[in-house]
Amino acid sequence: MNYSEVIDALNNATGFDLFRIKTAIEQMLDDPKRIAELKNNLTVGQEIEYFEPDENRIIKASVTKFNRTRVSVKNIVDEACWTIPYYFININEIDTNISNTNKNAGLGRNEVKVKDKVGFIDRNNVERYGEVVRLNQQTVTLNCHGDKWRVNYAFLFKIVSPDIYP
Repeated sequence: MNYSEVIDALNNATGFDLFRIKTAIEQMLDDPKRIAELKNNLTVGQEIEYFEPDENRIIKASVTKFNRTRVSVKNIVDEACWTIPYYFININEIDTNISNTNKNAGLGRNEVKVKDKVGFIDRNNVERYGEVVRLNQQTVTLNCHGDKWRVNYAFLFKIVSPDIYP
């Protein structure tokens, strides 16, 4: 499924349309048959990827315990333990990136992830680079070499060369 195309299609939906679709999706996510199907494809100790919505990114983890509607996992990088819904798991390792089709409007909220390296031009026309530390409703919080900046998504651009920002 191309998530960018789905988002483009939903951009013209009304608030009620989105609410109704959200309700139907939530009912599908909580379907015991879907949960059982996921459980049957997992084993304790298995390395998985899950999508963290607050950070808008994939995190690698290993399964530690099964519960009725949630699964306990241990993150591989920081070894933090979490209990997440089964539907967070990207069992098929699907590409979760969503790209903004309006390239003149900076980056879209769905395009930015925690730990991404991005840039922006400040009020003094100085180009700045930083790492995303938090996603907010209308802005991102960036760490720019020790300084914290809150920048609107529309002003962000991806860093093409990784050696610009260490």
